Amino acid sequence: MRWVKLLFVAPLAMLSACNTARGPEPGVGFDPAQASYIRAPGRGVIAGQAFLRDVSGKSNVRYAAGETVRLIPATTYAQERIKKFYGSVKFLPAASIPKVDPDTQYASLTRTTTVESNGRFTFENVAPGRYYLTTQLIWKPKDSTSSEGGAMYEEVTLTGAENGPVKVILSGN
Repeated sequence: MRWVKLLFVAPLAMLSACNTARGPEPGVGFDPAQASYIRAPGRGVIAGQAFLRDVSGKSNVRYAAGETVRLIPATTYAQERIKKFYGSVKFLPAASIPKVDPDTQYASLTRTTTVESNGRFTFENVAPGRYYLTTQLIWKPKDSTSSEGGAMYEEVTLTGAENGPVKVILSGN
């Protein structure tokens, strides 16, 4: 009986270890020169709102109030990282989000802001370039053992010729 338990428990332990692995790693190294425009002066404004539709609760919409939105230069490293993380979708359910430790230089060459109570966020003085915006919204419904919501991203390009804010919706669609 002891061998039967071991044969059953060992694969579960190995599977559990997989869920806490580092997550998707790009096949290319991070090149800080590709992300340097994040620090360049700019006149661009990105104004957005982050929310998810809540199909299980009384509310139709949950805002990402208090969550961090990250503005990421679309470097080769970031493009591959986003592709490996999200695949062909712009939303990952909470249960599918891998543990990810990014390159420290990569993380330092991003900008962040905090989402307001109505889901709105703004990045000002943004230099022209292509960017990813990422955030998450995760909650645990009352009387539930699993979390809902997830991580989401959107892509935006600023040319420098914009006459007003570039508007972005982060909703996983």
